[in-house]
Amino acid sequence: MSWQFLLTAMVVCLAPGTGVLYTLAVGLGRGRRAALWAALGCTFGIVPHLLAATLGLAALLHTSALAFQIVKFAGVAYLLYLAWQALREGGSLDVAARRDPTPGPLVARRGALINILNPKLSIFFLALLLPFLSGNPATATAEMLGLGAVFMAMTFVIFAGYGAAAAQVRRAVLGNDRVLRWMSRGIAAVFAGLAGRLAVERA
Repeated sequence: MSWQFLLTAMVVCLAPGTGVLYTLAVGLGRGRRAALWAALGCTFGIVPHLLAATLGLAALLHTSALAFQIVKFAGVAYLLYLAWQALREGGSLDVAARRDPTPGPLVARRGALINILNPKLSIFFLALLLPFLSGNPATATAEMLGLGAVFMAMTFVIFAGYGAAAAQVRRAVLGNDRVLRWMSRGIAAVFAGLAGRLAVERA
């Protein structure tokens, strides 16, 4: 495994995206433990795309407009749902203090769905991993799975760090209702923007 791959993977994981935003929102609204569940869910949401890239299914999404559009608009609908949850008082992404903590597995499932419903990830994994393979067809599958496992581990660690930072911010602003309202609106706006960007994506 090359340092070039590790550096590339780190840059990709650090880049803000839907998974990062979800983990930050959960950390702000529910604290560090829930943020760890969110990071775990987002990480495991990578698995179907890694397998798709390894098995060649990414090519199907790339060539089949219908398959791509179905997954894409399911993802758009889910992102808009998350935007509404951030705006709605008592919603699952409302950053106000909650007395009824959401079970960790449910937080993780929502995070997993964010990545599962993004059809670009399968194509992304194919493009990310191929340049770092040895070129030996006999070991290509094992190499892709190995690189994917490293990417997943890095994703979890970085997302958990984002969540921990958000949980620290939460402690500072928890008593300021005005700040919390604007944070919820900001999170909702970003999710809606990501939904709009996904809606215009092409295979």
